Amino acid sequence: TFYYFIRLCLEKMLLQCVLQSRTLSGADAINALRPFYFAVHPDFFGQHPKEREVNENSLKRLNGYLENLQKPGFRSFKPTQLTFYVREREPNSSNVQESFSASGFRAVSITLHTRDLLSTVLDILNSCSLSTEHIQSLSVNSQSHKEAKSTVNRPIKWDKTYYSFTGFKDPEEELEQAQRMETTLISWLDDNEASAVKKLKKSLPLRKELERLKFELSHQLQLSDIRWQRSWGIAHRCSQLHSLGRLVQQRPEILKNVKGRTVVFTDRSGMSAAGHIMLGTMDVHHHWTKIFERLPNYNKLQKRLLLLEDRISQLLGGIQVIYIEELQPLLTLEEYYETLDSFYNKLRESRLPFHPRSLRGLQMILESDRYAPRLHEYGHFTIPTVCDPATLQWFIFAKAQQARENLKRKEEMMVTEKELISTSTEKFSLDRLYKEPSVSSAQMIDCCKRLLEESLPYLQGMHLCISHFYSVLQDGDLCIPWNWK
Repeated sequence: TFYYFIRLCLEKMLLQCVLQSRTLSGADAINALRPFYFAVHPDFFGQHPKEREVNENSLKRLNGYLENLQKPGFRSFKPTQLTFYVREREPNSSNVQESFSASGFRAVSITLHTRDLLSTVLDILNSCSLSTEHIQSLSVNSQSHKEAKSTVNRPIKWDKTYYSFTGFKDPEEELEQAQRMETTLISWLDDNEASAVKKLKKSLPLRKELERLKFELSHQLQLSDIRWQRSWGIAHRCSQLHSLGRLVQQRPEILKNVKGRTVVFTDRSGMSAAGHIMLGTMDVHHHWTKIFERLPNYNKLQKRLLLLEDRISQLLGGIQVIYIEELQPLLTLEEYYETLDSFYNKLRESRLPFHPRSLRGLQMILESDRYAPRLHEYGHFTIPTVCDPATLQWFIFAKAQQARENLKRKEEMMVTEKELISTSTEKFSLDRLYKEPSVSSAQMIDCCKRLLEESLPYLQGMHLCISHFYSVLQDGDLCIPWNWK
């Protein structure tokens, strides 16, 4: 007995020393993660809306995890899986076996399961293949990199009989069990249904107010639609509509040219490449007023843009030039016109021998940050503005048949997706079922098919969003990953 008592005291002393040496403050953690934030910050993914949105959502969850780690006495942790798109400086030189995109970034999955800041920071940096050497300069006596990367931060590995005799929990077994535990849809709904219902009930009056304001403004201004670029909360959206309503009352004469237009609340003011009126949420009425006053000039530029698209189409055998809001960066009309004009001049000089109307029915989008053309799963060509004309011609001819098949499959998938959304909404008595733009039709179809095989009374009356992660939004919407378990 005395032997085990001495051994127990020794273990406690060693553990206390290790934990003290591994203390990391919140400010130190932020400094240590700077290379990571630089590699994943959404501002650097402006040309990639899907990846930007994934990183925004994952950062919110990561920050919540780090905040909880700093709360005294907080012990309730579950393994948290996050996905980040990490920018690569030299993608070709990396030996990490992960998927790389043609745009210079890769997808990385991170599982958070540690209970202290230092281990969490090291896990994040190591998962992204980022250096951890700078952590040595912080005011902590961190262990060597080999120890830091270890899944069990213990200086002594006791025999299993020790834990059997003393009744203490084996940290190795606890960690292995935590890693085996994977969040399931049922368990997550069990834990979060009550919170979602509470938030949803609280948001219902604001939701009704939002619908009223949207309907009144759309009717008053004869707008085609009112949209939001980001997933702002209901209260934020109501505030934006109230602000637009006040401008209508103050300057009704400047809004006479908006008939049939779509208004989009976004990060900056102007006219979008799709011809929508963009109202920057950080701008004051003065900026909005200027946009409405410039509408006649924007209309002229839009006509010139459409003419430019037609000319490009004629040079490329009738292929249609399109702009897809969900898949392309939010460009202003001026920016998109410059892109088209530059591409048109390059085509005109090259005089590619495309047979007239040989590519009718096909579609293409232009992107300024790619160097090689590709065929999207939805059937449209993604063409870099800097693409060599000869390469462009060969690629389009080689992929034309596949493009037609993809377009046909896209139409079929959209029909299937719409039917499955309707069926799922009805079966689970959902108030609303929708998906994030970054979720493809194929992913949505797979998700809905598997949902329909389940019995989920939790979902009655809820707003369900299909995403890439689990979350309860501030207004009570339930977000679940499309590939839920």
